[in-house]
Amino acid sequence: MNKPIIDRSTSIRPGEELNIAQLQPYLTTYLPQLRGDLQIEQFPRGFSNLTYLLRMGEQEMVLRRPPFGANIKSAHDMGREYKVLAGLIQVYPKVPRPLLYCADESVIGAPFYVMERVKGVILRAQPPRDLVLTPDLMQQLSTAAIDNLAAIHAVDYAAAGLADLGKPQGYVQRQVEGWTKRYRNAQTDDLPNLEQAITWLATHLPAESGAALIHNDYKYDNFVLDPANLTHIIAVLDWEMCTIGDPLLDLGTTLGYWIEPHDPQALAGMFGLTTLPGNLDRGQLLERYMATSGRAVADPLFYYIYGLFKIAVIIQQIYFRYRQGHTQDARFATLSQVVRDYGDMAALALEKGRI
Repeated sequence: MNKPIIDRSTSIRPGEELNIAQLQPYLTTYLPQLRGDLQIEQFPRGFSNLTYLLRMGEQEMVLRRPPFGANIKSAHDMGREYKVLAGLIQVYPKVPRPLLYCADESVIGAPFYVMERVKGVILRAQPPRDLVLTPDLMQQLSTAAIDNLAAIHAVDYAAAGLADLGKPQGYVQRQVEGWTKRYRNAQTDDLPNLEQAITWLATHLPAESGAALIHNDYKYDNFVLDPANLTHIIAVLDWEMCTIGDPLLDLGTTLGYWIEPHDPQALAGMFGLTTLPGNLDRGQLLERYMATSGRAVADPLFYYIYGLFKIAVIIQQIYFRYRQGHTQDARFATLSQVVRDYGDMAALALEKGRI
């Protein structure tokens, strides 16, 4: 196996450029240690907030801003994400160090924040061809992933200054109602299986299981891995949906991302690494989480259906922005099939009564 490839940036997509003339003087005003001309590239893989690599001299940083055309403020609140990182790094070391937050939209057209770059390997749905992901490696990585989720749920969020980040009481009901509303606002097609999931979730709400810091988008391509040991997670990225809430909904979201070999091909195309031999399957993931966290999961089907529905809505919102012409990213053109497949997955799980 060749040396693993550090996650790379590339040229900026048309229409997603940043205003260098405005941005460089702003950075040097608030980060006066910076020297040299500003160079900008883009990390091309994400589907939500836009992520850029900034270089000034030998200093490399990462800038995050909302996607163009997004009006879902709660999902793209840069100030909130910056606050989460600033608090978390005091109690949980596996996050990038935040450097600067800017609420002034006149600089680049939207709020943004800048953080240190954590160099490492990010495994996407299609890993580099020369990188051999053996069954033993994937078994260790999938185990490390679920153990780290349990560790996040054990974080002392009060010590991080994040106790006011969310309202855990009534969280489960609010999430079901909130994602249903978001789906209605972005709906483009009639999908009976998603309608079935909406009805089922609303009528099967479990009791709250407790409150914890939750990531809410926890999956392989949000991990930065140690190039010398791909089973070691050195950072977790994309804390934009982090809150204080029921940790079992967070587990459900991860189960929704955890595609298995027999699942629809369109889903494997987006989240396919979990289909590789050696990965824990969804049932094993659940068992490992309960053993590591000490939390009982009395109704795993509810949390799994919730995860499938929530991810379907997230992807539907992205597809809706594409249909509205707010992005020209060609990857978004086929996302309607992914939304449909998630509805089909939910219907099959309800038919079988298991995850």
